[in-house]
Order: sequence, then structure tokens, then C-alpha cells
Amino acid sequence: EVQLVESGGGLVQAGGSLRLSCTASGFTFDNYAIGWFRQAPGEDREGVSSIDSNGDTYYLESVKGRFTISKDSAKNTVYLQMHSLKPEDTAFYYCAAPDRYWQTAILWFDKDEYDYWGQGTQVTVSS
Repeated sequence: EVQLVESGGGLVQAGGSLRLSCTASGFTFDNYAIGWFRQAPGEDREGVSSIDSNGDTYYLESVKGRFTISKDSAKNTVYLQMHSLKPEDTAFYYCAAPDRYWQTAILWFDKDEYDYWGQGTQVTVSS
């Protein structure tokens, strides 16, 4: 059974930092992309970042230079390091994985490209 478990969310002041973790089990971690998404109340779920099986990384324009995605294959864990957080980053953050190998990550930001989802973790940035 595929499982994704997020941790690391919390309350932080604007300008602060958080590191989210996504620990995966039940599949061959290195063969698949892992993405981070977020959803604010009343908003659609949007792709924040993704790392594919080659280690290539992708980012939402508004987080470039502030967020960094990385993975530790030995721990089956993907991290999202978030710096210079803004109130508009406040959302529920989810990690997700597809159920197939991607030939291309061109649609990394599309939630419909992912099949497995974690339960999410709340990130709240106060002004």
C-alpha cells in the first residue's frame, strides 16, 4: 500500500522559514516524481514544486528563489524548504506521487497527474 505522510507544518511569522517533509512507503521511491501542492480555503489546489526521478526540480513562479525541493532516497523522504515566507503562502500543503513513471514532467503542476496523496499539513504565515 502506497502511503505518503507529511510533517513540518506550523505557524510562522512573515519572513520566517519552515521545512516540510514527505515520507513515502509502498513503492520504489526513486522511480517516481514527488510533488508538493497547496490549497487555501476557497481556492483550487495548486502545484508548488516537484522533483522527478532524475532529480530535476520544478517550481511555481511565485516561490522560485524562496522554496527548495530535495529528496533523501535513503530515507524515502522529500523535503520542501521554505524561506522568506509570506502570508499568501498560508495553505494546507500536500505531497503527492503518480502511479507511473513520467517520460516528461511537463505537467508536474497538474494535480490530475498524481494518484497518491498524503493527508496534508497546515502552514500558516502571520503578518
